[in-house]
Formats: sequence, structure tokens, C-alpha cells
Amino acid sequence: MSTNSLLDGWPGTPSMVLLSLKDGLVERIAEEGDLNEVRAWASVSKMAVSLAFGVERDWELQRFDQPVGPPGSTLANLLSHSSGLGLEEGDPVVEVGTQRIYSNYGIDLAVSSILGENTADNWLQQRVFRAFGMTSTRLEDRPSTGVVGSTNDLARFAVAWLRPDGITKATRDHLITTYAPQLGGFVPGFGRFSPCPWGLGPEIQGDKHHWMGNWPASSFGHFGKSGALILLNADEQIGLVATSTEEFGGWATKLWPSWTSAMRTLGLGS
Repeated sequence: MSTNSLLDGWPGTPSMVLLSLKDGLVERIAEEGDLNEVRAWASVSKMAVSLAFGVERDWELQRFDQPVGPPGSTLANLLSHSSGLGLEEGDPVVEVGTQRIYSNYGIDLAVSSILGENTADNWLQQRVFRAFGMTSTRLEDRPSTGVVGSTNDLARFAVAWLRPDGITKATRDHLITTYAPQLGGFVPGFGRFSPCPWGLGPEIQGDKHHWMGNWPASSFGHFGKSGALILLNADEQIGLVATSTEEFGGWATKLWPSWTSAMRTLGLGS
């Protein structure tokens, strides 16, 4: 696959990095586009929130089973979209643990519940961005969707998940293990899946056939309305990140399944 073809089919001016880890050392297999332009990550922000809560757990500041949100809900329910809360505050709710309802509000509530006098941006800077040298990355809006940063920083973030950095391997593995695996739910833009695996922040591939293409069931990541994505596999030690100037839409639902599959083939063949 030639360098010129890496982003074929993407509208706008996207950028991407495909990387692998070998004995903990990072190899950038392929990269293309403006890797330093600061762009919106949209819901990829939830991966930063997840890793920050992993730090909180390792430091014994927070527990995933602590009550947060509606009666009967825990921090784990909020992070895994199983709290029963709707997409936004005031949307219809269901009983805790009965459906996987994608909830920006639930992620924001999880963060606000532990901030105290801190700000969400400072919390993410302290727990994630500064720690991993993500110098262009900051939170400009709500924690669930408001992170902006460069593609280079998103690649550094991918390495932090794969190696992992900043959290113990046991905590990373806990974050990427499906929570309430029986639950069905919707993946925005791709429809309903039953079950619909989700970890404590990251979406898990499972048996779904959608934007993660032919990546194995244990693969995890997230995409955002901005057209950004992060897709990782800890067993294969490969990672794929991209940002875009074109918002997520029909082009992505058609392109990403085959594109992410091709990128995995390229990554494993290096």
C-alpha cells in the first residue's frame, strides 16, 4: 500500500498514524496528513476520561463500585453507559443495568462527581495530558466531548493505552473488559447490537461488525462526531488513530470498516 493511498476515501484533510509496539518500543508504521494541527476529538474524549479514572483507581482515590448517578448506579455504570441515563440531561431514563444507552451526560456526571475544587481540564492535564507529553491537548468544553489536540498527541495517547503508561496493566485490562456483557445497545451511526460490549469508557469490538472492521473481539477504542478515531489491540500491540476536518457521517459508516481492516493488515505485516 503506497503512502498516497493511506487516506483514500476520506473527505476533507484528515491525518492518521498507524503504530505498533515491540518490546515496549514504538514503531510508527505509517503516518499521513498534518499531525500537528489541533483538532476536535469529540467523543474520543471519553477515552481520556477513562484513563484518568484508571489513574484515580491506582492511586486509591476512587473506586469503580462507588455510588454515582441514579439510585443503584455506580461509577462503572456511568463509564460503561449502563446507568440508565439518556444521551443528555433530561432525556428519558430506564432502570440501571437494563440497557446500554450511550450517554454524554453520564460521562460528564462521573467527572463532576469527583472534581471538588478542581476543573475538568486541570484534572485531565494532571492525570493524562501532561503525564504523556500531550502538549497540544486540552479540554475546551465538557469532558465527554470537549478535548482538542493534535494527531501526534492522539498517537502518544494510543501508546499510553497499549503499553500501558500511567496506570497498572491490571487497571488497563479492567477498563477494556466488557462491563455488564449481556446488555444490548446502540452504537451511534452504526445501529443496534445485542449484545453491545463496552468497557469503562472504551467501546469493545466483541462480535460487532462495524467501524472496527476485522479487528479481533478484544479490540477497543472510540470514535467521535468530529471524524476522529482511536482503535487499539493490546494483544497484537497495534494502534490506529486519525483526526479529520470533516464531521462523522455516511462517508465514515461506509469507509471505516474496510479502512480499519486494511490498516490492521498493514500493521501486522510490518
